[in-house]
Amino acid sequence: MSTITINEKELKMVVKESVREVLAQELMKLRALALPDISDKEQKEIEKLYGKPTRKIAKSVKIKL
Repeated sequence: MSTITINEKELKMVVKESVREVLAQELMKLRALALPDISDKEQKEIEKLYGKPTRKIAKSVKIKL
């Protein structure tokens, strides 16, 4: 078995980044659970009324700081 030596700052950075990644993943799961479920019938009705979603930007605002 080999041993790896890293200083305390590097270890803290690695742990912080790992915790951030896990928290981000868990938050995505929670957000997905919070989304309401809709039936296929409801989805088709929405698409009929408003069309299918596109990736086009609906509105863009530039702010100068």
